[in-house]
Amino acid sequence: MRVVDLDRDMSDVIPTGLTPDSEFLFDRMTKVTLDRTLAAPGQWILDVASGVGQDSIALAGRGARVVGAEPSGRMTGMAQLFAADKPGPMPDWVRGWSDRLPFAEGSFDACICKGAMDHFDAPEVAIAEMARVTRTRGRVVLAIANFESLACRVGRGLDDLRQDVLGLGPLRERRGYDAPSDHFTRYEPDLIREQAEKSLVVESVEGISMGWGMPGWSKWMARIPRPLADVAVRTLDQFGRQWPGLSDVIVLVGRPRRSESTSA
Repeated sequence: MRVVDLDRDMSDVIPTGLTPDSEFLFDRMTKVTLDRTLAAPGQWILDVASGVGQDSIALAGRGARVVGAEPSGRMTGMAQLFAADKPGPMPDWVRGWSDRLPFAEGSFDACICKGAMDHFDAPEVAIAEMARVTRTRGRVVLAIANFESLACRVGRGLDDLRQDVLGLGPLRERRGYDAPSDHFTRYEPDLIREQAEKSLVVESVEGISMGWGMPGWSKWMARIPRPLADVAVRTLDQFGRQWPGLSDVIVLVGRPRRSESTSA
């Protein structure tokens, strides 16, 4: 039985103030995810679990014809409010579950799901649905937090040392390497690839940022001069691109795995 709070608007988890590392991570995650859709005027793009609609609105700003699919009425309402005062064509909003998308096969040129896969109780079905509604030569772009990142490994190692060797408590109330209570899946690169390959031909897996969530990292980034902080986060992002398995976020791109004779 599915139990979901459809009145939740995520205002309790949307950051109100960002340190340089958080700002960099969220900005770059968004840029890479949206860029990989290859959005262009006239293309149809589906944003699955579109939330408050910021990514759908940004894609519409690139000239694409965008549909945001989101089961939460409150979040859809917030998306409509955010779009109301924006110039130009805006997305269409549809109430819908990720594992039962209300669209015909091959309806979209691209499909994105950013930062939501770990909230799904049936992620493999959701990926299959995204592949189904995307045309054969189209793209499905999945962006998800990596719980085996360098920061998670360092945090886990420090806590093990404190608790097992020094007999002390953890450094934080909620440990960064533990999935939050509203997450069904604790993703890492091998798992997202394994799930995606059942429905997609994976074309690329990219790493975004490195070090976010490491104990003390955000505080240090906020205290040092901003130009130095910018250099630090950009340098670590370069390492994240080289070693996606240690990066903070994984962005996977694939095309639907189906025969040409049965696809749009």
